[in-house]
Amino acid sequence: MKRGDWYRTKDLVLKGADWIVNEMKKSGLRGRGGAGFPSGLKWSFMPKVSDGRPSYLVVNADESEPGTCKDREIMRHDPHKLLEGCLIAGVGMRATAAYIYIRGEYVNERKNLERARKEAYEAGLLGKNACGSGYDFDVHIHYGAGAYICGEETALLESLEGKQGKPRLKPPFPANAGLYGCPTTVTNVETVAVSPTILRRGPEWFASFGRKNNSGTKLFCVSGHVNKPCTVEEEMSMPLKELIERHCGGVRGGWDNLLAVIPGGSSVPLLPKHICDDVLMDYDALKAVQSGLGTAAVIVMDKSTDVVDAIARLSYFYKHESCGQCTPCREGTGWLWMIMERLKVGNAKLEEIDMLQEVTKQIEGHTICALGDAAAWPVQGLIRHFRPELERRIRERAERELLEAS
Repeated sequence: MKRGDWYRTKDLVLKGADWIVNEMKKSGLRGRGGAGFPSGLKWSFMPKVSDGRPSYLVVNADESEPGTCKDREIMRHDPHKLLEGCLIAGVGMRATAAYIYIRGEYVNERKNLERARKEAYEAGLLGKNACGSGYDFDVHIHYGAGAYICGEETALLESLEGKQGKPRLKPPFPANAGLYGCPTTVTNVETVAVSPTILRRGPEWFASFGRKNNSGTKLFCVSGHVNKPCTVEEEMSMPLKELIERHCGGVRGGWDNLLAVIPGGSSVPLLPKHICDDVLMDYDALKAVQSGLGTAAVIVMDKSTDVVDAIARLSYFYKHESCGQCTPCREGTGWLWMIMERLKVGNAKLEEIDMLQEVTKQIEGHTICALGDAAAWPVQGLIRHFRPELERRIRERAERELLEAS
C-alpha cells in the first residue's frame, strides 16, 4: 500500500462498470499479451445484463514465450498490483471471480502471489464486500504443467476445466461461452496490472506516451548479447537502439557488432542490423518492417551468433510444443525443423530454400490457433534477411564434398 496499490480502490469500484470500460477505451491501452487488441473494446464485449450465468475474468499468466519474462517480474515483485487490477477489471466486466492461470515452472512467483492474495483477503480487499464497496469478488490461482500451448486463450480455458489443453474453434468466442460455458474475458497479466494506474492518473496521462494507436508504457525484456540484460518499463514508440543503449549498456562489442534482433519474443520475424538502426518499438512501426511487437521480448544477437542454428532451435521448440490438433501445424512444424537442421550444416539443395518458404506459407493461417503462424514467421524472417547465408552454407558443403570425392 505504501507503493500506492489499493489506494482509494473503493472509489474506482463505485464509479461502476461503464465508467471503467470507457476510461480504458480513452487510454488507448492495447492488450500486452502479444496480439495488441484494444483492451477497453475487449472488456466491453462482456454481457451488460446477466442471463443467469456468472461471468469470469481469466488472467493469462502462462508466460512461456522464449525470451519473455515481463509478467514474472510483476508477480515476483508487485503481486498486489495484479490483484487490484483483477478486482477493477472484474468490476468493469461485471465478473464474479477471477482465475489467474500461472505457468507451472513459476513456483516462487506462485507462492508470492498466494501470499499476496491471503493478505488481500485478510485486509478485506478481496472476497465478500471487496474494499467495502458492496461488490463480492473472489480470486483463484491455478497453475499449469509446462505446456506452451496453454498460453492460447481457449486452450487455457480447456486446461482450467481439467481437459487437455487444445485450442477451441471460434466462434463461440469466450465472451459468449468461455470458462464452463459462461461469459469470460481472457487477458494478460501486464494489461490487468496497469489498469488501476490508468484509472487513478487518468486515460489522458497514459495516452500521452507513444504515438497514436500505440499509446502508453510497456514492459520490455531485453536479453541476449547486451552488456546488461534487463526488464524495463519504457514508453511505446521508443527507438530500439535507444532502448538498448540507455538501459542495457549497449550491444556486447558495440552497436556495429550487432547481427540481428528478434523484437517481440520468439514468434516474430527477426530484423537485421540496418533495420534496427532506426526502427521504433511499437505495433505499427514493426508491422511496417514485416515483424511485430509481440510480447516486447527483445532478443539481441551479435556477430558471433550462428543465426541459422538459432532459428533451427526455435523451430524445434514449436515442433515440440504443437498440440497436434491441426495437420498443417502438427506435420508442418516437423518439416520446418528437419529442413532447418539440414540447412544449418548446408546439407541441402538451393531449391529447398524455396520449398521451406512454401511450407511456411502452407502452415501460416491454416490452423485453429496462432502457434502455426508463430512457427512459420521466424523461418520466413530468416529467409527474407539471411538467404545469402543459407546459400553460402549449401555451396560450401557441395564444394567440400566435390573435393573429397575427387
